[in-house]
Amino acid sequence: MNNIRLTQYGNGGGCSCKIPPGELEDLVAGLPRTPSGAPGRLLVGIEHGDDAAVLQVGERDTQAIVATTDFFTPVVDDPYDFGRIAATNALSDVYAVGGEPVIALNLLGWPRDVLPLELAREVLRGGSAVTQAAGCHLAGGHSIDDPHPKYGLAVTGVADPDRLLRVDAGEPGLPLTLTKPLGIGVLNTRHKATGEVFPEAIAAMTTLNRDASRAALAAGARCATDVTGFGLLGHLYKLARASGVSAVVDSAAVQYVEGAREAVRDGYVSGGSRRNLDWIAPHCDFGDLPETERLLLADAQTSGGLLVAGEIPGFPVIGELVPRREDVLILK
Repeated sequence: MNNIRLTQYGNGGGCSCKIPPGELEDLVAGLPRTPSGAPGRLLVGIEHGDDAAVLQVGERDTQAIVATTDFFTPVVDDPYDFGRIAATNALSDVYAVGGEPVIALNLLGWPRDVLPLELAREVLRGGSAVTQAAGCHLAGGHSIDDPHPKYGLAVTGVADPDRLLRVDAGEPGLPLTLTKPLGIGVLNTRHKATGEVFPEAIAAMTTLNRDASRAALAAGARCATDVTGFGLLGHLYKLARASGVSAVVDSAAVQYVEGAREAVRDGYVSGGSRRNLDWIAPHCDFGDLPETERLLLADAQTSGGLLVAGEIPGFPVIGELVPRREDVLILK
């Protein structure tokens, strides 16, 4: 079993498996929203592509329900690490709206006639380790016999309805803080192609966004998203568009995982990252930024950090929100 490479059993891997952002927006456009007579008040839905749904059940309730789900094919070969990464990524959507996860359910697809079930057990064990660390109950879930291995969680959390992090709450003059380095996508692509292991990337992908979320709320932030499959530029574009502002990014201030620049130089760029760049390019002023830098800024991240409109102590500021301009994103 130690010689089995999980990344060879699925198309793509991690958050680069996402349906491209433009196609996804077309897919959900026009779908019905809240039905008449549904209980509670939906505070955050799908209008702007927020990271999780938030429902306030009663007008006087001081705790709202947060609901999300996330799963993907293997991004690393080690099954335990795959489980940890997928679970950390799923919990991130709750932290991204300022919530705390309270209970999760496993989502598992497994080619039971191709890969040993012992490997699936390791995946589940990795997911359990993360929910334990997060103080989140893990109870059951659902599994199917699937030609491609997949794992993730359906997560329910709670949040203060008056202290949410939303993508449409950005204002001109707010600095932009990024809480994890970029470059995870190109390193995962290199890992899939060569089998090389990048411990720093695994450490980043298995770091909960809990502390960053709490720090953002403590600093008074009201606007945030997490940086995953659409890359930094894709998620920032959605935030700026929803908030009616533009954003200036200081590319020199963005931090990267060790080895990321070498990976993009050597051509280890996923199709998802290239689609991200194609989607965002018409809305960007790249100036004289070289293509390698553009690809890194659009790199599809798996279990990335939070992008917060506000200054968060201990994390780098990479730009600021400004009044709306013709170009939504301006790169320096």
